[in-house]
Amino acid sequence: MDFSSLVLVLVASTFGLILRIFIQNNFKITIGFNIQNTSIVNFIASFFLGILVALNFTNNDILLLLYVGFLGSFSTFSSFIYQLFILFKKRKFLRLFFHYIEIIFISFLFFYLGYFLIQFF
Repeated sequence: MDFSSLVLVLVASTFGLILRIFIQNNFKITIGFNIQNTSIVNFIASFFLGILVALNFTNNDILLLLYVGFLGSFSTFSSFIYQLFILFKKRKFLRLFFHYIEIIFISFLFFYLGYFLIQFF
């Protein structure tokens, strides 16, 4: 990886981190149950990943900027795993199971929605 690629990843990851922190601190959605802010970030990241996959970029700089830098820093897999661990530690196994299914299933739906919208238009 050359220096310009490293700069692209660093700049994009900075913006991804700032946006993630903004969303985690300022949004709360309730639809019969609370959706954690980390989940909202993961859903948005999945949606944009679906869009990017559908656009099928071949330019390495764009891939580094958007996939690795921005979405890599914006999405929160480690926070998702930590939330699962806390539920496991509290012995809330049913809630752990449903939270896991919720994140995986809804994230996939958002990915497919982003992908489908680009393919449709």
